[in-house]
Amino acid sequence: MTQWFAPKPWTTPRAEMDVRTGGSSLVVMAGPDGNEFPNPGVFLEVIPGKKIVFTDAYTKAWQPSEKPFMTGVLTFEDEGEGRTRYIARVQHWSVADREQHEQMGFHAGWGQCTDQLEDIAKTL
Repeated sequence: MTQWFAPKPWTTPRAEMDVRTGGSSLVVMAGPDGNEFPNPGVFLEVIPGKKIVFTDAYTKAWQPSEKPFMTGVLTFEDEGEGRTRYIARVQHWSVADREQHEQMGFHAGWGQCTDQLEDIAKTL
C-alpha cells in the first residue's frame, strides 16, 4: 500500500491496516514538501475479494473523529482471465467536503493511484 496509495509526487510513508469489519487503519500521506497528513479510520464492512467499506468518521476502537470527511466503498468483481473490475465510490459528509476533495485532485489522484497499483500487480 505504501507503494501506490498516494498519487506521485506524494508518498505514503506509513500504512497500518487491520482489514476486518471493525478494524482500524492509519494511512499517513506526505506531500512533496515532506509535510505528513495522518488519516485514521475504521473498516465498516469487509467481505474478502468482494467489498471493503471504510470511513474516517471513526478512529481506532470506534472513537468518533473530530471532523468526518468521507466514507469509501470499494467493490471487486471477477471478470475472468485474471481481470478484476474495481469500483470506488466515495460519499462525503457535505457538499463542501466533496468540493474540497475535488479541488485536492480527487478524481485524477484516485485514477493515478489505481494505475500505480496495477503496475505493481503486473509484477507479481
